[in-house]
This record gives sequence, structure tokens and C-alpha cells, in this order.
Amino acid sequence: MLNKNVWYKKPMLSIVYEHLVQYGTPINVSYAWGFGSLAGIILIIQIVTGLFLAMHYTAHVDLAFASVENIMRNVNYGWLFRYIHANGASMFFIILYIHMFRGIYYTSYIIPRAGVWVTGVVIFLLVMATAFMGYILPWGQMSFWGATVITNLFSAIPFVGESIVLWLWGGFSVDNPTLMRFFIFHFITPFIIAAVSLSHLFFLHKNGSGSNIGVSDNVFFMSFYPYFYVKDLFGFFIFVLFFSYFVFFNPNYLGHPDNYIPANPLVTPAHIVPEWYFLPFYAILRSIPDKLLGVIAMFASILILFLLPVFYSNKIRNAQYRPLFQFFVWLFVAVFFNLIWIGGNPVEYPYVIIGQVLTFLYFVFFLVILPLLPVIELKLLTYENEVNL
Repeated sequence: MLNKNVWYKKPMLSIVYEHLVQYGTPINVSYAWGFGSLAGIILIIQIVTGLFLAMHYTAHVDLAFASVENIMRNVNYGWLFRYIHANGASMFFIILYIHMFRGIYYTSYIIPRAGVWVTGVVIFLLVMATAFMGYILPWGQMSFWGATVITNLFSAIPFVGESIVLWLWGGFSVDNPTLMRFFIFHFITPFIIAAVSLSHLFFLHKNGSGSNIGVSDNVFFMSFYPYFYVKDLFGFFIFVLFFSYFVFFNPNYLGHPDNYIPANPLVTPAHIVPEWYFLPFYAILRSIPDKLLGVIAMFASILILFLLPVFYSNKIRNAQYRPLFQFFVWLFVAVFFNLIWIGGNPVEYPYVIIGQVLTFLYFVFFLVILPLLPVIELKLLTYENEVNL
């Protein structure tokens, strides 16, 4: 192994040494802190497999579906790259959702780590845009009609909505210019995500990682290597086993069967649904009867994450010491999973009513519970101390 002096003689090696080897890590971090590195690994996997797929993909409405089938049937190991890339999108969102939940549970978004949280939300938005555009590329039934429905949502924006839709389409309907634009954007955005990820790491390493104690930053630190990389490595091997099950044994489970039917503008699917990772926000969109308000609610449900550092003021970050906060966080998780379920159901009774209730609870958690809970907890603690005295 190279000694410290050799590391610092090489500029690139010195960066690796400072940020991956010498980086100070709290000695009590749990395995929950490993999902950030897992997200970086899956991003690399998506970029590499995407580059191989792009070599054989044809971004044309008459040839896109056939080119995907050609990749699956005729290109050496094309099926493997396709299944890794397609299921990798779902794996990416699973990792991101767990990573974000850990941030909410341990309130990792408060100052001085607000920059880490904000850049993380930017990454989440870019990943959502990339995944949506990638879902269009196979040009199956769900690809075409998903593009039609989602792009039409922008028409609800006053004054400029129609112009935005026409720009996205590149014409007067979802057609070849739309597919070409989405392919180009889908190819470029992962590299933008990688760049934002570097800024995410910069903010993280600037202020240091939090810990699962969550009360104070006065904890002991040890270098990441060789003491903590084994935790990330163990999580990676577990992830590979989970990922491999879907790639090799159940590759189409997380997709929609209608997307294996070539796109047909004359035949509307009985039930248009996006991929599972969009379903919570799709459910919020459908729960509002008015189109414009539904679009506002859908975007607000994501953009509200930027405001968490502003809403929250409690210095105690760990839910382990706050049973009331713990209850509401797990209630929010239940609401989120039920929104996934509602988003996959048709727009009819009783799903509409349930979706509206869940949407209400979703926003209550961010706008009411998180800002007011520290005040309530402080009053309860003061009351308990007075009673004990």
C-alpha cells in the first residue's frame, strides 16, 4: 500500500486519499449510512449499461421498438444489459427512497447539512426526469401513452403551458421529434446527475457525516478506510443478491406488460399507469379534481422537500429519543406506501376518496407535523420535568 507521502505527491491520488481513505467517519454510524455509496454505484451501472444500449438503439418511432427487440434477441448479452438497465432504474429509486427516509428519520437535513439535503433533492428530481424519459424510449404502449399524458399536464400552466407542450413534443403530437428529444436528454442527464453528485459529496465532506446518536456532533471519528468501507461492502453484496434476483429470475416483474406491445396512437390502454416509483406522485395528481391544482399538488409534493431545513428547528435529530416523532415518521411511511397502491388503481370509488385522504396526510406531515412537533415535544418535556420536581 502506498504511504501517505506518495498519495500527496499525486494530485488525483491526494483527492482519493482525503475523501475516501482519510475521511473522518463517526464511529457509531449504522448500515443505514451505506445507501449513499450504493446510489453512486448504481448510477455508474446505469451509465455503463446505458452506453452499451445506446450503441444499438434507434431513436425513431418506426424502429425504436424493433431495435429494443433486436438488442434482446440478437446482440450478444444484449438481454443482460437491457435487464440490468431496466431493473437498475427501480433499484436506484429503492435506494434513493431508503436513503431519503434515513435523512428524514435522523433529520440529516438541518443546518449545517442543509446543503447536502438540497443537492440530494436536486439529484432526486434529475433522476425522476431521467427515468421518465428512459421509460419512453422502448416505444411500447405505456411508453407512448405515458408520454402523451404526462407532457399534456404542462398545458394546465397558464399562458405558457401550450408552448411548453409543443416544445416538448417538437410538433403537434407525440411523434418522432419527441422520441429523439427524450433520447438525447436521457443520454445527457446521467452525466449531469454525476456532476451534482460530486457537489453532494463536497457538502457532505465539508461538514462531515452525522451519526445515529443524533444529539451532538461531539462523537469520535475514525478514517473511512480501512474501518468502515467493509460496512458499505457488505451492503453492496446484499444489494447484488437482491438486484440479481430481478435481473435473472424475474426481470419483468417491476415493468408493465403493455409496454411489450408496440405503440399504437389509435388504441388507448384500459388503464394508463407510470412506473411504480412515480405512483405516489401520480396518485396525488389524480386525487385533485382540477387539472391545474392537481399539477401544482404533484410538483409541490416533491419541491416541498427543499423546505425541510427551513421547517425544522429541533436540535435533537434522532427519532430514537422522540417517540412522538417516531410515530409520525412511520405513519408517513405508511401513507407513502398506500399512495403507491392508490396510484396503480383506476380512478373510481373508493380509490379516489382514499387518495384524497392520503394526499392530505402527506402534506400535513411536512407543513404541520414537522414544524409544530418540536414545540409540542418541548412543552411535554417541560411539563414532565415540572411534574417530577
